[in-house]
Amino acid sequence: MPDSRYSILFEPMQIGPVKAKNRFYQVPHCNGGGYRDPSAAAAMRGIKSEGGWGVIFTEQCEMHHSSEITPFIELRLWEDKDIPLLQNMAEKMKAHGALAGIQLAYSGINGPNLYSREVPLAVSAMPIRTFTNDPVQARALDKSDLQDLRRWFVNAAKRSKAAGFDLICLYGAHGFGIFQHFLSRATNQRTDEYGGSLENRSRFINEVVADLRDAVGDTMAITLRVSLDETIGDLGFSNAEVRDFIALNHDLPDLWDLAHGAWEDCSATSRFKEEAAQEDLVRGIRELTDKPVVGVGRFTSPDVMARMIRSGTLDFIGCARPSIADPFLPKKIEEERVEDIRECIGCNICITGDMTMSISRCTQNPTFMEEWRKGWHPEQMNPKGESNTVLVVGAGPAGLEATRALAERGYNVALAEATKTLGGRVTRERTLPGLSAWGRVADYREHQIRQKSNVEIYPDSALDADALLEFGFEHICIATGAKWRRDGVSRQHLVPFAMDAAMPLYTPDDLMEGNKPTGKVIIYDDDHYYMGGVLAELLAQDGCEVTLITPAAYVSEWSVNTLEQHAIHKKLAEMDVQIVLNRGVVEISKDYVVSDCSFTGTKQNFACDAVVLVASRMENNSLYLDLKARTADWTDAGIKSVKIIGDANAPGPIAWATYAGHRYARELDCKDIGDDLPFRREITQLAAL
Repeated sequence: MPDSRYSILFEPMQIGPVKAKNRFYQVPHCNGGGYRDPSAAAAMRGIKSEGGWGVIFTEQCEMHHSSEITPFIELRLWEDKDIPLLQNMAEKMKAHGALAGIQLAYSGINGPNLYSREVPLAVSAMPIRTFTNDPVQARALDKSDLQDLRRWFVNAAKRSKAAGFDLICLYGAHGFGIFQHFLSRATNQRTDEYGGSLENRSRFINEVVADLRDAVGDTMAITLRVSLDETIGDLGFSNAEVRDFIALNHDLPDLWDLAHGAWEDCSATSRFKEEAAQEDLVRGIRELTDKPVVGVGRFTSPDVMARMIRSGTLDFIGCARPSIADPFLPKKIEEERVEDIRECIGCNICITGDMTMSISRCTQNPTFMEEWRKGWHPEQMNPKGESNTVLVVGAGPAGLEATRALAERGYNVALAEATKTLGGRVTRERTLPGLSAWGRVADYREHQIRQKSNVEIYPDSALDADALLEFGFEHICIATGAKWRRDGVSRQHLVPFAMDAAMPLYTPDDLMEGNKPTGKVIIYDDDHYYMGGVLAELLAQDGCEVTLITPAAYVSEWSVNTLEQHAIHKKLAEMDVQIVLNRGVVEISKDYVVSDCSFTGTKQNFACDAVVLVASRMENNSLYLDLKARTADWTDAGIKSVKIIGDANAPGPIAWATYAGHRYARELDCKDIGDDLPFRREITQLAAL
């Protein structure tokens, strides 16, 4: 039985004609798999069913070929041929008693149709609004088109029922769904009975819901996902108007699914929004309807979840990212194992899989999207191999995860860390502005390994090759991390460039160790992820006059993929950081830097008192290389293998490090697969000619 404080989270709840076994509701979320990797996506959802979720949804599913969002890889339900892969997914979702939901999306002005080549259809004629500003425009739906669209939704609903789903979510949030486009005066500029007043703008939604009730409503619940506030000014669908809409249509769907305006608002990183950040926008809406309400807010605390239910704010706890970080979150709460939850850190690495059209991953949960591809289970390790002892050198994210997972397999593990504190780069980076939640990566793993009787931890233990050869461990895992380069080598410069020794020069490592510049500081960011922007914020807080120079077109350019680039630029601009885009640095003199235009090479000098180089990182691999040079001594020392992992092998984001640690632990003592692929994949079948 769950802790009485959380028992309310496990009460069954009716949603139209179906009943959820508890209040844990995995809202629709993308995963980078979609139609390309359907078995991987299905297995991922199936693991959540095993983990105790009451309701589990797909990502957005394109319900008709006339509105698709290539190059992004989502699910498709264009014809009956699409039913089998979705049926497989529904079966996995329902395997442990969860309700299976499908989100049907018609993207309207967000669908450029680059694959189908159909002319996009939208509520009003206007340019396509996408992440990549595709040079395409949509024509307005006429009355005949509206009839077609209603029929297409019915067809998709019937296919969803045939595939075995219990719920349908009509997508009208984040600016991506046709229903939001009807509701918002910004995108609905019609002068007929579908435009103008709120009642008119609600008409199409009412018609579609009525159609679906006639088609499948006796067996399937119909939910509606709407934005809580578009936050785009007077034309936008505001929170006040959302409340008017729900009051006007209080019994329209079987459940109201409430999400913030744009995707970057709804899924903001922990750097910019705390847990339950949408509570003020949701509070009071439940009083406007007799139907249940689900909301989101990167919920990680069971206490916050229970409070949201008890206060009458929500009926269901909606989660996307927390369900990725720990698919077994509900079960761990139910079994009173709250301390074992892998809490979401809000880094949005999961979203980068969708944004880069690759496969999604998670910093906290390295098994995410590997459940089918590699057979990895988030709570179960493969049995121990023939060896017994492993020494892990380095207690950063890679070393900590390797130690945790090896101990789970049953190995006797020694973890040696050169410093007095575990966590490596996470311990340093968690002290930077907005990154405190990232410390959960180290906290979770340190807590887990300290519970293990087969793990010995040795802090403040710098080791050399002689020591490793004397210890007698069968396997040695080198996870000694990386350090930021001081020579500027990264993307603009493949070799070091001219620097005057008279100019005070700093790296991110210096700043994180408390050695900071003063006065007028230039940050040269050729890394392009979060570090340059975070350090600019740090130094601006300290009173420095900061100029950030980057060869990229955006500050922290890669953070477009984590949906925070706009927030980063806005934050720095508000702090009076001077932002210089499309310019590199080609020389550092004693009192200025020489900057060049990324396009023309035109030079410009920027005076400063100090320079912070955010370039690339250099692997701390000397210990590994020393051991490799003495391979002939391994047999006498009883060493079977030496492997280098994580940043010590090739620097990357923290998620790459935890994945490397987990993979090392999974594959130790396993059969050599040679040149075979280390994962499964699905290959498109040739159609009959």
